[in-house]
Amino acid sequence: MTIIPEAGFITAGNYPDDDPTGGLRAQLDLFAWGEQLGYDTAGVRQRHLEHGVSSAATFLAAATQRTERITLESDVFPLGFESPFRAAEDAATIAALAPGRFNVGISVATPHADLLKPLSAPLIDQSANRYLPAELFLEALRGTYLGEEGQTIDTPDGPQRPRIQPHIPGILDDVWYGGGSESSIRWAASQGLSLLLGNLTSAPEGIDSFREARLQQLALYTEAFVGKPENLRVAVERVIVPLDGADETSRAKYRAFAEGRHARTLQAHGPTRIFFEPDLVGFAEEIIEGLASDPVYDGRTRLRISLPYSFAPHEYRQILQDIAEKVLPHVGWAPRT
Repeated sequence: MTIIPEAGFITAGNYPDDDPTGGLRAQLDLFAWGEQLGYDTAGVRQRHLEHGVSSAATFLAAATQRTERITLESDVFPLGFESPFRAAEDAATIAALAPGRFNVGISVATPHADLLKPLSAPLIDQSANRYLPAELFLEALRGTYLGEEGQTIDTPDGPQRPRIQPHIPGILDDVWYGGGSESSIRWAASQGLSLLLGNLTSAPEGIDSFREARLQQLALYTEAFVGKPENLRVAVERVIVPLDGADETSRAKYRAFAEGRHARTLQAHGPTRIFFEPDLVGFAEEIIEGLASDPVYDGRTRLRISLPYSFAPHEYRQILQDIAEKVLPHVGWAPRT
């Protein structure tokens, strides 16, 4: 029985403070390794002010030159700080460099806003419409001609009708929204976007577990979706760390990592009632059982393996290899060739 039809991974692209070059190159090597193992997707988070990929667009552009088959993902571009038009140009450029294999993941978040706002251009006013940056981004990707009917601009190639360049027909079918609240899921569904769900979520009163909240969100998205049936796609993150191929030092590290995060999964946090998903850390048989018993993975939902922050490059390679070879074939997944 197919439980996981598609599997990919997401990394924050972390690196040592004194060696960003080596760290980022190691992350690019990891994308090539994931492709070799047959993963369907490889995604990168955009992390501002941290030892991680601060510019997902430039990193993914480099990744297009290191890979040939695997679908690349932005998980996600937080558009709250971006010029929607410029962000759309970046997305279109990546799509041109990797035809048919770029998932454009977006959100309207503004991480570290208290620190970054003074260093940013005036931000789009989201007070009346929180999703305005994303709507402008989608409009830019649509490639509508700008200006008056028939208006042209002078270019070295002669007169040209102005619109986003490169113009990638069909790119809107590859846009995914990173949601975690009822309002964000409704908005994504109303726009006909595919949905990326992380390993934390907010939940209303009456919902008392992460799994209950996630199942409610999946039902809401499916019910509210307005768009092409083929774009009704959901990918869900899960932190998965197998012990099988790890040495004793890494096994101890993995167990400590899991123990340090377990308490946060036992209750809701804060006024928005944030729930954290339990991690799957253990031997392959335990992880297979955990995936097979999770109703979120119903044969349609896609898996995104969330790689922990601050592990070593050889540990990421071991984790991805163990999952690809010892876990996923037992839940119906087949490697991309």
